[in-house]
Amino acid sequence: MKCPFCGHDNTRVIDSRPADENNSIRRRRACDGCDKRFTTYEKMETITLIVMKKDKNREAFDRSKIEAGVLRACHKRPISASQINQLIDEVENAIFNMEEKEIKSAVIGELVMDKLKALEAVAYVRFASVYREFKDINTFMDELKKVLEYE
Repeated sequence: MKCPFCGHDNTRVIDSRPADENNSIRRRRACDGCDKRFTTYEKMETITLIVMKKDKNREAFDRSKIEAGVLRACHKRPISASQINQLIDEVENAIFNMEEKEIKSAVIGELVMDKLKALEAVAYVRFASVYREFKDINTFMDELKKVLEYE
């Protein structure tokens, strides 16, 4: 690592500790040339993930879209913020563990529905009704029957 003060090529790490909830490493460094100290952060490089939408358009993966959908589904339900965050983290981890550069939005939707089904039935049905675009009451009732059989 090059020193930001003098440009010397040799610096040494004098302290390392986790940062950002264990998602990065904070390192204190000292320059061998000028003896000044500075801090760097090391974070895992993630691949750019592309989501293929139903209409075949492609866009960059955006965690906030999953979060918005889950929050709408869980509105006024007895689900804590930590449970919601854990669900979103699990979905995001599952997506990145696939190690794909491109993923269909349908796969993401199914992952979210699986997690919601296990968490809370009403939130699951809310999400599924929007995601699967229920056209009439019969398709809605069919999904409700599946939920009742699951429990």
